[in-house]
Amino acid sequence: MQFTPFPILYTERLLLRQLTLDDWEQISFLRSDSIVNQYVDRPPAYSKEDAIAFIQKINTGIKEGKYIYWALVPKGEQQLIGTICLWNFSQENTVADIGYDLHPKAQGKGYMSEAVQCILYYGFEQLHLQKIEAYTHRNNEASIRLLERLNFQFCAEKSDPHNADHLIFVKEKAK
Repeated sequence: MQFTPFPILYTERLLLRQLTLDDWEQISFLRSDSIVNQYVDRPPAYSKEDAIAFIQKINTGIKEGKYIYWALVPKGEQQLIGTICLWNFSQENTVADIGYDLHPKAQGKGYMSEAVQCILYYGFEQLHLQKIEAYTHRNNEASIRLLERLNFQFCAEKSDPHNADHLIFVKEKAK
């Protein structure tokens, strides 16, 4: 996959842009906050150095076509409130996973619904994906409701090889 130039996207209320080093404080928060990470097992970014190293890793991976990762920024503001990504592309580049996180103060306001819809459109129409998968913890009710509202289907025949507590939802490109 090629993500150059980086695809800047817009929704009604959000700008989806590439991470910059200036985002380190928000990235540190998102990757270290206990509420944001209660259903996610990932290394925290407690320090400025950890957050900057993560941003650099992400931007290198984007250049290498491994994944694409957006900062979610309310229009007219500077600070990101969350992130969303497409990653784990299949060898044929027809299937990818979607991942997202959101600051607790921004939750329940429809921001993630807007962002996921935007990324679904981008994934299906611009990247020509045939299927997008979402792995979510079985107790993450907000994420499950979001995926169901956006017509992802629970995939009973698949399981997460890394974590039995995760459910897998799939959305296929409309025919």
